[in-house]
Amino acid sequence: MSKKRKPIVAVVGRPNVGKSTLFNHLAGEMISIVKDTPGITRDRIYADVTWLDHQFTLIDTGGIEPDSGDIILSQMREQAQIAIDSADVIIFLVDVKQGLVDADSKVADMLRRSAKPVLLVVNKVDNYAKQMLDVYEFYNLGIGEPIPISSANKTGIGDMLDEVVSHFDSMDDEIEEDDRPKIAIVGKPNVGKSSLVNKLIGENRVIVSDIAGTTRDAIDTEVKHNGKEYVFIDTAGLRRKKSVKEELEKFMIVRTVSAVERADVVVLMIDAEEGVTEQDAKIAGIAHERGKGMIIVVNKWDLIEKDDKTIYRFTEKVRQTLSFMPYAEMLFVSVKTGQRIVKLYETIDAVIENHAMRVQTGVLNEIMSEAVAMQQPPTDKGKRLKLYYITQVAVKPPTFVIFVNDKQLMHFSYTRYIENKIRDSFGFRGTPLKFIIRERSEKEQ
Repeated sequence: MSKKRKPIVAVVGRPNVGKSTLFNHLAGEMISIVKDTPGITRDRIYADVTWLDHQFTLIDTGGIEPDSGDIILSQMREQAQIAIDSADVIIFLVDVKQGLVDADSKVADMLRRSAKPVLLVVNKVDNYAKQMLDVYEFYNLGIGEPIPISSANKTGIGDMLDEVVSHFDSMDDEIEEDDRPKIAIVGKPNVGKSSLVNKLIGENRVIVSDIAGTTRDAIDTEVKHNGKEYVFIDTAGLRRKKSVKEELEKFMIVRTVSAVERADVVVLMIDAEEGVTEQDAKIAGIAHERGKGMIIVVNKWDLIEKDDKTIYRFTEKVRQTLSFMPYAEMLFVSVKTGQRIVKLYETIDAVIENHAMRVQTGVLNEIMSEAVAMQQPPTDKGKRLKLYYITQVAVKPPTFVIFVNDKQLMHFSYTRYIENKIRDSFGFRGTPLKFIIRERSEKEQ
């Protein structure tokens, strides 16, 4: 089955041109922490946006707001490079009130050479009649027709989004007719991602290529193991050494989002000596929100002094920090010595199977009836929650719809209880499960 990749749209622009206002408006309320997911804090770097029938991931490449002109230009170049590396469409945001600035022209040159679709969006146009001449000045950048908007007044944004999604149609030709499992190797810099890919490949490297249609920095490596083909997406190799840590972290998150978007299974590498960190939780959160299969690989395990409780203690710590994904599979490996690396293929196969598993409706309803009998659904102000029916509507990740009498009564904890009962029967190890709660009146039964 061909799988549509969700397009990535990046916003580039100088400080104070209104990137955050535009970003927050487009992201709507989705930017707040995902309600039912304890443990994830969301950086305001990316958000999922829906316009008409299109869904895309919006990325804000903005970094620290520097004060001197030289730094602004170098940071904008950095942002533009991130956008060129990872986005399908680039929004170049300029400010009608500040007018055309030298830094804008230099960044426009970079964007023009990238051959990516670039939309020139002129912000803060509060009065079309008075400001249109100022808008036309931006034609001088040579990257096409300026689109006037006002983020603050929320005008012109629909026209801009129409223009953004018009570029997606050409991407549809790039739908990956590729059924081979795609595995993204993610994690902080220097945890051994590239070495892992090299180890997994061994002598089995089929070809290293940028698969057509992906002009990403992430390298796709095709591998054959035991007669099966796999595609590994490696996010390693931050080429530009940055003095500013936040920029580097942001760059890494943008890269991770674009790699995870294309993967079926995500392998998060953690450094055994360093332990699990907040940054690992951020990266894991991206995969969790996008419903991907998940394997946590703890590398450099050969360097750890062990007693009979070491693995148990380390596992507990990881489970605690990544409490939002108790389903993730865990492996302790040493890329250097090759210890347990071959086990990773087995784990990937199992997670891929679980990620695409379907359960019959009859069986699901038996599990649900039994669960309800064992633990009564909650009541609120005398009204009791009733669960009528459950059915699986999708895979990758397995997605279930539960019909109830009152959505408000279906608390997160009761959904989690039903999820655990389904997992008791079918395992679903390594894959998140998604639940959609729908209301039905008693009469509709």
